[in-house]
Amino acid sequence: MNLRDLEYLVALDEHRHFGRAASACFVSQPTLSTQVRKLEAELGVQLIERGARQVLFTTAGDEVVRRARHILAEAEDIRDISRQLNSPHTGTLKLGVFPTIGPYLLPHAVPVLGEQFPELQVLLTEAKSLDLLEQLRNGALDAAVLARPIHEDWLVEEPLFREDFVLATPVGHELAQPAPLTASELQGEHLLLLDDGHCLRDQALEFCQSAGAGERDGFRATSLETLRHMVAAGVGITLLPELAVAPPVIDNPRVSLRRFSDPAPHRDLALFWRKTSVYRELMPRIAQVLRDSAGELVHPLS
Repeated sequence: MNLRDLEYLVALDEHRHFGRAASACFVSQPTLSTQVRKLEAELGVQLIERGARQVLFTTAGDEVVRRARHILAEAEDIRDISRQLNSPHTGTLKLGVFPTIGPYLLPHAVPVLGEQFPELQVLLTEAKSLDLLEQLRNGALDAAVLARPIHEDWLVEEPLFREDFVLATPVGHELAQPAPLTASELQGEHLLLLDDGHCLRDQALEFCQSAGAGERDGFRATSLETLRHMVAAGVGITLLPELAVAPPVIDNPRVSLRRFSDPAPHRDLALFWRKTSVYRELMPRIAQVLRDSAGELVHPLS
């Protein structure tokens, strides 16, 4: 068994097609197929179901792939160690963000990261929080921006900032007033919220329940932009994070924004990475760039 064989197996799991997996590994399809068979013979267990119309893994195959990802991640860490010893700010940093912060933070942060760390390649991944955590665990990511709290003893966190929520309503709605909003004014209201899996949904729902409000039945959005457009269409009201409504992100005359009186509903964000990461000395500096890039609309955390 060698690392290359494990790479073939992981590629096959990702692409679920021998030809595409072979292309991703820059080998011929017969080569990849032969090496997978050799790996099965060496292990004495079938990893792939032959004869199926699509690539299907056996139970043993699923477990071997899971462990192979960890092994390959550790091998990449070993390579990174040598690169880090030669130059601490070089290599490839894989950074994850969730969809309700990425489009509003990264356009400001990425250019600064490029200026401060010109020899560091930053690869970005956008996914829901649970997926980001799993990718941190298996080594597919080096760090991720997540909403606190995260209770995992294998992770280190660096607090970034607190981001308030604002109420978005159609223009002319009875709640579209200039004065700061109190939570009690939402009592009995039903808000448009995101679909399951978005951490913002959980945070908004928790606040709604504490304020005596609820979720509007029959609708769940997949993105903040969908929520924004539904509000503009007069379908309902919702909570949006501060960075998502900062100019020039929002410019819709049919949407009215109203901020809350203190204490405002909010979310706390932090940068998380594995305790064993070879980039652990660099992460606080990455966090500072992210913190500064959020600008004056948020409240820095320490």
